[in-house]
Amino acid sequence: MKNAPLLIAALLAASLAACGGQESPPTAPAAAPAPPPVAAAPAAPHPGESSYKKVCAMCHSAGVAGAPKPGDKADWGPRIAQGKDTLYKHALEGFTGQKGMMPARGGAATMPDEDVKAAVDFMVSKSE
Repeated sequence: MKNAPLLIAALLAASLAACGGQESPPTAPAAAPAPPPVAAAPAAPHPGESSYKKVCAMCHSAGVAGAPKPGDKADWGPRIAQGKDTLYKHALEGFTGQKGMMPARGGAATMPDEDVKAAVDFMVSKSE
C-alpha cells in the first residue's frame, strides 16, 4: 500500500484535468474582411466642356480659320494675356484678327452668353 497515496494523487490529477481545470481562452470572432478600396469618383466635367464639344470643337479642335486649339499654349498665350473680358467679348460678338476670325457665338446665334463664356473658360483651362 505504499503506492496508494501516489495512485490517489494520479487519479485526482486525472479527474481534475478531465473537469476542465484549465480552459482555453475564448477566441475572438473572426474579423470582417476589409471592404475593397473605394475608387475616387471621376472628376466632374468642366461646365464648358459640353458647349465646347457641341459648337466650338468644330473649328477649335482642327484650327479652322486660325482658331487656337485648346492646349496650344503658344497660340493661346497672347489671347489669354488680353484678359477674360476680351476673350468673352470676341467669342460673343465675333472678331477678325491677324491670325483669323471668330464668328459671333461660334456661329450658334442662340447659344446663351453663359455657355459661350463657359466654353471659353474650358479652352483657357486647357491652354494655361
